[in-house]
Amino acid sequence: MKICVLPGDGIGPEITAQAVRVLKALDLKFEMEEALLGGCAVDATGSPFPEATQKAALDADAVLLGAVGGPKWDVLPREQRPERGLLGIRKLLGLFANLRPAVLYPELANASTLKPEVVSGLDILILRELTGDIYFGQPRGIETREVEGVQQRVGVNTMIYSENEIRRIGRMAFEAARKRSRKVCSVDKMNVLETTQLWRDVMNELAPEYPDVELTHMLVDNAAMQLVRAPKQFDVMVTGNMFGDILSDEASMLTGSIGMLPSASLNETGKGLYEPCHGSAPDIAGKGVANPLATILSVAMMLRYTFGMEAEAQRIESSVKKVLAQGFRTGDIYEPGTKKVGTAEMGDSVLAAL
Repeated sequence: MKICVLPGDGIGPEITAQAVRVLKALDLKFEMEEALLGGCAVDATGSPFPEATQKAALDADAVLLGAVGGPKWDVLPREQRPERGLLGIRKLLGLFANLRPAVLYPELANASTLKPEVVSGLDILILRELTGDIYFGQPRGIETREVEGVQQRVGVNTMIYSENEIRRIGRMAFEAARKRSRKVCSVDKMNVLETTQLWRDVMNELAPEYPDVELTHMLVDNAAMQLVRAPKQFDVMVTGNMFGDILSDEASMLTGSIGMLPSASLNETGKGLYEPCHGSAPDIAGKGVANPLATILSVAMMLRYTFGMEAEAQRIESSVKKVLAQGFRTGDIYEPGTKKVGTAEMGDSVLAAL
């Protein structure tokens, strides 16, 4: 069982170090290889996704990623920026489905900016399609055109989806709902965008194959509002790349901190890239205060989805719950009366609970 570890930029190395400690504590005989992705790869090789990293990712059964990016690299040409490394590895591995659970632990009910009665018991799974949509559509770029008689710069991005791309993420959503509360809400903007009219059509075509799952549709602007108004109405949400990017971050804040939320990006064989939902947080990098729990919980998702080790995944998740119940908190989830700890101390607490 081979894992490619990509610590990345900012707080990435700090949080992945704690997740690796948890993996090693399980004594499951994983073989791990560390490689460069993102800004650190640009600094070392000139490329955000060097060939050595491509080979390591292809050779591995799963990939554990910290985070990439930071203002340091924003001055670079777009194709050289750290985020291109992330897009590149998703494409190379065929990672089409991003699974983002948004779960509110009872101990963190007061950490949410919403009233506890609105978010208490929250448990949503958002499936975001990863390989299509406006992020990958051609043509794209910035060009000069004559508009209203004036030569000016015009930015061009094209939103494209094929029915097969929609169908495979749709099937995954229905299958996930069968293991949960049997409800799928498909999010689109079909009243304006023909691309998402196709999305809705294909979802409706799939629905008869899953008579035990309730399918509903919601326009993305309404979905954004409903996530704040009454989030517990949702079970599984499925949507395209851009809408999913936005909605999953919105949902993450319902839980009190994006530092608590893991994610999995899967291909058709179950190979996956696992990473926290948050970014590289360069403002706190190197200070030892970042929350490693999202990365540790991403390891639990790795064990569940790629390696089929449900018992071990639950061990990690139970350990995180125990640590929270014991009152340990990093700064992002701290409240008076709890024990404020740093990155390594939180890792120590999870290992003790394990």
